[in-house]
Amino acid sequence: MARIKLTLEYDGTHYVGWQIQENGPTVQGRVQRALAELLGESVTVTGAGRTDSGVHAMGQVAHFDSPRALPLKAYWMGLNGMLPEDIAVVTAEEVSPAFDARRWARGKRYRYRIGNRRARSPMRRNTHWEIFQPLDLEAMRRATEALIGQHDFQSFRAADCQSPTSVRKLTKIDVTGAVGDEIVIDVEGTAFLKHMVRNLVGSLADVGRAKRPFTWLGELLEKRDRTLAGMTAPPQGLALMEVLYGDGPRSDDEEDG
Repeated sequence: MARIKLTLEYDGTHYVGWQIQENGPTVQGRVQRALAELLGESVTVTGAGRTDSGVHAMGQVAHFDSPRALPLKAYWMGLNGMLPEDIAVVTAEEVSPAFDARRWARGKRYRYRIGNRRARSPMRRNTHWEIFQPLDLEAMRRATEALIGQHDFQSFRAADCQSPTSVRKLTKIDVTGAVGDEIVIDVEGTAFLKHMVRNLVGSLADVGRAKRPFTWLGELLEKRDRTLAGMTAPPQGLALMEVLYGDGPRSDDEEDG
């Protein structure tokens, strides 16, 4: 029995998230259904992390154990022929039986995109958060400085987040793009709380709109109160870009939301 690692790209617009649930179609559910058709029996697919309803991915990673010996192109070309058009396998490879897409992940990189032109964009409605007021990118960049490193991100977690600790480590936050067009926020860290990136972006947007000073995000970290922070940015602007791995399992088992 071979363990197969898949890298997946998907448009999350019409899904209630990655993880199988009863209230609607999920990416995990569609992948497992396609694999059952390909393999002739059901298998369980384990993803590197959950993505919420409406959130996209360019580099979601998952693994499963294949009960049949098939050429790798079957898990790429063959599986893509069975998946819906908004989900695709980018790469498929055989890995060590010990590999675990979630437990071996040492970090993730997310990208959040904001459409900042004055008129709405039909082409960006499912991929960007449209903010029509010009944003102050320099203030947003200065605000991110307080977030780098290991901190308690209690002010930026969802109310129903189940993680036992809100301490997380961010290694990079870049704010790029152009006022009046597209603004991109790249966030990389070892693990994330539920809605953490979207909550950070919501507060950064308040700084960009001059509702708050750039020092505000550092103050929010210290206060550890979600009710004081900005809104949760809408899901369609967020995409999981990459899951980071080393040569083996990570030393801790920090839960990622």
